[in-house]
Amino acid sequence: MSSQTSSHKPRVAVVFGGRSSEHAISVLTAGAVLRAIDRDKYDVLPIGITTDGRWALTADDPERMAIADRRLPSVAELAESAEGGVVLPVDPTNREVVYTEPGSVPKALGEVDVVFPVLHGPYGEDGTLQGLLELSGVPYVGSGVLASAVGQDKDYMKRVFTSFGLPVGPYEVIRPREWDNDPAAARKKIVDFAAEHGWPLFVKPARAGSSIGITKVDDLGGLDEAIEEARRHDPKILVEALLRGREIECGVLEFADGPRASVPAEIPPVSAHDFYDFDAKYIDSAAGIVPAPLSAEETAAVQKLAVAAFEAASCEGLVRADFFLQDNGEFVINEINTLPGFTPISMYPRMWQESGVSYPELIDRLLQAALERSTGLR
Repeated sequence: MSSQTSSHKPRVAVVFGGRSSEHAISVLTAGAVLRAIDRDKYDVLPIGITTDGRWALTADDPERMAIADRRLPSVAELAESAEGGVVLPVDPTNREVVYTEPGSVPKALGEVDVVFPVLHGPYGEDGTLQGLLELSGVPYVGSGVLASAVGQDKDYMKRVFTSFGLPVGPYEVIRPREWDNDPAAARKKIVDFAAEHGWPLFVKPARAGSSIGITKVDDLGGLDEAIEEARRHDPKILVEALLRGREIECGVLEFADGPRASVPAEIPPVSAHDFYDFDAKYIDSAAGIVPAPLSAEETAAVQKLAVAAFEAASCEGLVRADFFLQDNGEFVINEINTLPGFTPISMYPRMWQESGVSYPELIDRLLQAALERSTGLR
């Protein structure tokens, strides 16, 4: 870290936006995080990444990072310049962030002590940004390269969980080469899976989130369209069997003595939507129930599984773990999110609020943990 005196406030770069299909959700999250950071304790530098990958200097204006009239925000609208770029040096001896514009002398923006990445999806949540920050020697909030990559790729996530003995539901994977070389054989693979596990199926991008690109397929007639929609977001797709039961979520937060689980939440069926899709989450603001109406035994079981998933994937900082409580009373883990949403309606902060950790305290705890943790092998 840069040298600190008693008067020095740690400088936090909040990095948001990004190149994934979850760009707008990241902007929403950034707005909520910027509102919550204690400005008496931290200096803040907002850095937005546009959908084409430009790192832009943006205004520190959370009010503009919100849904307005069902319209999602973007970094391009928040950037102070249409051409200027922010450069983070890949040099662990230099934390100086520089801003450049065509035809102008580069401007030093000062050193950064810690990065709070609120990027969702590929090119941010998947280990790519974490690798850049490791090379730069800059501490950051959340999981490292491996855990971030595992948490983003649902195929390998499930493989890791299975290897640790954690319960996952039936699934099939269609890799890019399979579809490109022989789509008929890839389609038959899915049809055979449906013959074994039944319709409906869920077809989804293997490395996306926020329920983007997911289609519930009731029969063979909707399969090709669902595959095409998933492949718009990721050439690698995942096919999952329908798990009948209740959707339960649980937050995990790392404390000095190790990870702890929050009270769980339940996502009730959404009458206006076929499942808990993007519009249900963010546009129509379908509300989860916190805490979930579970028995003490069920609560303890899902909390234990959430921490086990956190440990299995070598996560750090925070995770939201999503489960199905099946009709037979058994939990199945669906996925983890290593950088879950922090919007005002997001489940992760709501679960911790109910567990006694306020939103500002949650942000502060994550930043302090990142500042205390070294980069590199650990």
